[in-house]
Amino acid sequence: MGNLSELQISLIAIGMVVVMGVVLFNWMQQRRYRRGAEEAFGREHEDVLLRTAASVEKDERVEPQLGRELLDEFAMEPDTESPRVAELAEPETKPSSPPVLDTPITRIEQQPSFVNRVSTSVDNITDAVDYVVGIESGTLIADSNLTKLLQRKFDFGKPVRWMGRRSPEAFWEEITIETNNKSGYRNLLGRLQLADRAGPVSEVSLSEFRDMTENFAAHVKATANCPDIQQAYARAVLLDEFCTQVDVMIGINIISKDTGAFTGAKIRVLAEASGFKLGAEGVFHYRDENNAILFSLGNYEPSPFLPTSMRMLITHGITFLLDVPRVANGENVFGQMVHLAEVFTDELDGIMVDDNRLPLSDSGIRKIRQQLGAIQSLMLARNISPGGETALRLFA
Repeated sequence: MGNLSELQISLIAIGMVVVMGVVLFNWMQQRRYRRGAEEAFGREHEDVLLRTAASVEKDERVEPQLGRELLDEFAMEPDTESPRVAELAEPETKPSSPPVLDTPITRIEQQPSFVNRVSTSVDNITDAVDYVVGIESGTLIADSNLTKLLQRKFDFGKPVRWMGRRSPEAFWEEITIETNNKSGYRNLLGRLQLADRAGPVSEVSLSEFRDMTENFAAHVKATANCPDIQQAYARAVLLDEFCTQVDVMIGINIISKDTGAFTGAKIRVLAEASGFKLGAEGVFHYRDENNAILFSLGNYEPSPFLPTSMRMLITHGITFLLDVPRVANGENVFGQMVHLAEVFTDELDGIMVDDNRLPLSDSGIRKIRQQLGAIQSLMLARNISPGGETALRLFA
């Protein structure tokens, strides 16, 4: 009996260790996916769901103010990568019912990256969102030398891209390490992005990029053309200030009534039937025919939507999110998102609310639509097409 008791105690102890190990493993997995979901939604954005209170607490998101002083202060150069939209169409009369889900969305067609263009000097190519340097050589620059230059594209805190041409009459083309296997180039353009969602490029990084360009040009016996660093940094700061004004994410929450809850199984069925696909980071994405994300659907609570746990998941809310500067024709896309939010609200028997858990009325939705239109009009006025290549670079 004594030996049997010791065996039982040992088995119980081993069982407890196994259970604790499983719990710890699940906790680590949950934490990893939660971190992935937070990264998928990006940094905190302004929220355009309007507040009814006269004042806003310090930690609340503030409605963006699109003042004319910013427009006057920040005069950007034309965006050569995206077609300019001369004017927006007159707003159509909003129907009483939401737009039909299967109505196709007409996206603004974008020019391919680095449009082929004939130029005789570096000065003929400008870009408002890059610090552009030029290298001119009388002979072809060896591929081995150029590879060393391309390998430093991650050394300056912001994206770097290079273009090249083989003669003054040739087209400019993008150069990467993978494509650098041709007969060489006589002229190069280096483009260091001035800002993104992490903020403006630093003056130190600009100086290091210029120094690298000048040293490379000297090494290959070429001439470097590098604009003034202080002026470039001032442009970067102004660009970042402008982007902050239009960097808005619209969120629509659907919460359960009283003490009710939503099941993960039903949410997944509704999401997949509506065209959403679940991403590895625990968020559903609704994409267009080009696989670009139009809006997303996540858990209102911290836990991400994981394929392995959706069947057993219980939550008290879900959130639809639209990243305004990264979507073309935002008002149309917003209409689709609202329509789906209404479908989910009905099917889940929930309540559509703002971030203060106040019911979201038709007038509130109209105000959001107006704000969205104003933001995207402001971007177009600065020749940054919402959802276009430049916007996707700036708001990454």
